[in-house]
Amino acid sequence: MATITVRDVDDDVVRRLKTLADGNGRSLESELRHIFEQAIANDAEAMAEKRKAFLEHIARRKQQQGPAGDIPQTPSRMLIREDRDSDHGRL
Repeated sequence: MATITVRDVDDDVVRRLKTLADGNGRSLESELRHIFEQAIANDAEAMAEKRKAFLEHIARRKQQQGPAGDIPQTPSRMLIREDRDSDHGRL
């Protein structure tokens, strides 16, 4: 297992953490481990929710577009040529 050292923690924060730990029947060290574990678990859940929302968004977009080939696309070479040939508002 690794060891983590955190310097310059405000005295009030330490006092509040100790109070929290006492209220939960844990040592300060055990309380901090618990807080770290909860933070990681919450982050993993949030990432899973974001991923699910993203995949749902992609699925909705695909449904809106319909079958492949329904939406005509301009070839990129034509767009590049048009851009190069334009004067972009220059005088």
